[in-house]
Amino acid sequence: MNIRTITYFLDPGFPLADARFADAGHVTSAVKVALTEAGYTVQSLRLAITPFPRVIGGDAGRLKQLALDLEAACFVHKLDFAALGPARPSDGAAMYQAIPEALEAAEHVFASASIADPAGGLSLPAVRWTAEVIQRCAAIGPNGFGNLRFTALANVPSGSPFFPAGYHDGGAPVFSLGVEAAELAVAACAEATSLADARARLVRAVEDHAQRLTKAAKKPGGVRGLRFGGIDFTLAPYPEAARSLGSAMERLTGHPMGGHGTLAAAAFLADALDRARIPSVGFSGLFFPVLEDSVLAARAAEGRLTVSDLLLYCTVCGAGLDTVPLPGAVDRDTLAGILADVGALSLRLNKPLTARLMPIPGKQAGDDIHFDFAYFADSRVMATRDTGLGGLFVGDEAVEIGPRVRG
Repeated sequence: MNIRTITYFLDPGFPLADARFADAGHVTSAVKVALTEAGYTVQSLRLAITPFPRVIGGDAGRLKQLALDLEAACFVHKLDFAALGPARPSDGAAMYQAIPEALEAAEHVFASASIADPAGGLSLPAVRWTAEVIQRCAAIGPNGFGNLRFTALANVPSGSPFFPAGYHDGGAPVFSLGVEAAELAVAACAEATSLADARARLVRAVEDHAQRLTKAAKKPGGVRGLRFGGIDFTLAPYPEAARSLGSAMERLTGHPMGGHGTLAAAAFLADALDRARIPSVGFSGLFFPVLEDSVLAARAAEGRLTVSDLLLYCTVCGAGLDTVPLPGAVDRDTLAGILADVGALSLRLNKPLTARLMPIPGKQAGDDIHFDFAYFADSRVMATRDTGLGGLFVGDEAVEIGPRVRG
């Protein structure tokens, strides 16, 4: 099992406070050494800041410079990536509209945009603004890769180490870990003789690794008086069968992903994670990133897995829609409809969800797609429904959607 990220959270100041970045570099490097000595491979060191509108004082014209300065500071202090945090509906359209230019200018910087939260509801304007950001980011670089660094947030709190969702919401610095743990589920399901055995194996593996990781990570952080936020034990995959969440799911059901029983398998794995006693943070659930998982990518290419299927799985476990390849010509209203569905689910189920949608320029539904990128598998563009957000949902309201109250 690899460590996908050691993420450090801070308020960067503006102009940037270099001493804070120096501390971030020292801490993450020390934690990386400790985890490496404990037998783990660490893939990246990351930095997440307070939401960028707060940092730049509400002046959208300063975002590009913030992104460039942030990238430069990370380079100096040996941090691989940085996240600007989210624009929020109360920040206004200009903050959303400034995101694509900032991402185009700084290629190691990520950003996000909030579309829903319990206090403000589902923001229809923010849904449309975010859809436009997705369309514009698709033009950044080849193959729609700009959207790899952008996601919509629905009911997502601060503190997740995974990007693009991660952000700091104030206070003292903190660091946390995000793991690439799908292989634990693959091994547990492959070796098990029953569902009870599979669950026990997965819970035991997660708890054992969490104990080792916590012990290793806390020591260098504690020396510097820094709080350890915890571990996001989401079963993040890598595009090979032995590290594919899809492989574990198909071992459980005995059939290709997308068929009946897939939802039950997702719920089973999510329940197993919930049973593990660990210092959890962030999503700590299941990711279904279509392009990052070789089995998911194959099932999507075969037409067995649809966008609606992925939304359905979110109801019992998932972290949302992730690296979903869509037609390059997908219109704003269709994207807005998908985003509204994600936002409504997040509020009704009272859970964090994201939507990292990737329109592929020049491609139509069913077209083959190939990426010269180690973390992506080959697949095909997934189809969308013919209609998008319309009717009464075209207004500028914030729609109140509360969690279900049982009578």
